[in-house]
Amino acid sequence: MYAVIRDHSRQTTVREGDVILCDLKSDLTQGAPVTFDEVLLVENEGAVVFGKPTVEGAVVTGEVLGEEKGPKVIALRFKRRKNVRVKRGHRQRYTRVRITDIKA
Repeated sequence: MYAVIRDHSRQTTVREGDVILCDLKSDLTQGAPVTFDEVLLVENEGAVVFGKPTVEGAVVTGEVLGEEKGPKVIALRFKRRKNVRVKRGHRQRYTRVRITDIKA
């Protein structure tokens, strides 16, 4: 059984026991339950249910494992012979979640 969930602007395929990175949820602590109620698709033993836009009554639950930072992304602006050099870095913060249950 698997499901496709939407978390803010990102769609993710999940199964029970999977560990995913989702957008930072700073109000949750380690071990807290989290629910994803925007389920776009559910597959159960070959039967696929598509949502229009979401599947009615489908909920994916998980457990927060902690916060994590993504890889560093460098934005560099450079113009030759103009002495323009701007270097900026960014690290996105994520919440690591273990999927515990899929209910359709």
